[in-house]
Amino acid sequence: MTLEALVNYAKTYGFIYQGSEIYGGLSNTWDFGPLGVTLKRTLKDLWWHTFVTQDAHVVGLDSAILLHPKTWEASGHVGGFSDPLIDCKSCKTRHRADHLIESAGLGLSADGLSKETLEGMIKEHQIVCPNCGKHDFTPIREFNLMFKTGIGVTEESTQSIYLRPETAQGIFLNFKNIQRTSRQKVPFGIAQIGKSFRNEITPGNFIFRTREFEQAELEFFCAPGEEKNWFESYKAKMKEFLLDLGLDETHLKFEDHPEEKLSHYSNATTDVMYEFPWGFDELWGLASRTDYDLKQHQDYSGVNLEYIDPITNERYIPYVVEPSLGIERLFLAVLHDALEEEALENDTRTLLRIHPKLAPVQVAVLPLIKKRHKAMAEDVFKALLGEFRVQYDESGAIGRRYRRQDAIGTPYCVTIDDDSLEKNTVTLRLRDSMEQITLSLDELNPYLKKALTR
Repeated sequence: MTLEALVNYAKTYGFIYQGSEIYGGLSNTWDFGPLGVTLKRTLKDLWWHTFVTQDAHVVGLDSAILLHPKTWEASGHVGGFSDPLIDCKSCKTRHRADHLIESAGLGLSADGLSKETLEGMIKEHQIVCPNCGKHDFTPIREFNLMFKTGIGVTEESTQSIYLRPETAQGIFLNFKNIQRTSRQKVPFGIAQIGKSFRNEITPGNFIFRTREFEQAELEFFCAPGEEKNWFESYKAKMKEFLLDLGLDETHLKFEDHPEEKLSHYSNATTDVMYEFPWGFDELWGLASRTDYDLKQHQDYSGVNLEYIDPITNERYIPYVVEPSLGIERLFLAVLHDALEEEALENDTRTLLRIHPKLAPVQVAVLPLIKKRHKAMAEDVFKALLGEFRVQYDESGAIGRRYRRQDAIGTPYCVTIDDDSLEKNTVTLRLRDSMEQITLSLDELNPYLKKALTR
């Protein structure tokens, strides 16, 4: 399934639309339609259920998007959160220098390298512009990725602040509040799902890299020396979560960073890679961040963020293990993994073979003939509404209605026909096999409950 086909599919069926489309669109902004917002909310709810609700050692937070400016000085975002930009003098296209090097097909890694080193590699290997094929570049410039805005009553009194580029810092700022009020003892975690903003210069690949996105982040605080065990535990939990969503294991890779490539604050990092239409790319990150973040905020704020062990009275800054997931990237992976064009005996059908618990519509209720079967179909629809994600469709030939439901991933279609009126039964059609079975009305709800909670 190509990326272009995926984009067209998402718009056609109401998953994702171009942002501000009636005004010609706003570059790299996307709106989630009726099916898309349902799938996105379901993914967030499942993540929260798995990583928060089912874990007695993790609590939640919803922190502010606007944080004190010193937050970003302490975190390193003001001084070091930037893209190395380079322009082609010939065709005027703009590129990220590290991406330019890594996509040149030379097997080179440019992650975390200095501006001078990147320029040297581009010159040494005579890397050319992918747009025009020429080697004629400007020097690299650093571009800070944070969106800057102002807060204040008048123009003259405005103070510069930033839209948060990640949700993690709000967790660190509230570490002491949450530890005290929730009476948690280390080890414990704090999780939140929320919007983040990055002024990406080279966004692209549909919703994979955007300027406005949602993150599901968790900071797990533990005693120094215990972080590697928690790191491995979360790595296993992340894999289990992705497989439970129905992702094909062959489309996943867990890439551990070698020691020499680790960030200065990390003693272990793993990237969970998914095979998107353009190849393997990062879906989820896991980092053991040591005590860097809390120490930085302690130094910049002057507030003591040490934890006192209630048994030993030992004082220490907790170490942190951080799984960080982009919700839009997970959405894209789930959609791409499930979508196919299936060849039938005399036809093809668009099929979203999505896990039933993720399907935006779980049950469709269809009267075979609107005039004769509408009343009973509406009664069945109302009986199922609230129990499942249900849709009612009476428009068009029954075969076309089945195809529409196949295309949006509806696992079960309930058809009302003459037998339904005479025998109080329904015909249940299964999405994947297209098999049809007859159930009594009394059997329908228990059958669906069992089938949709596997």
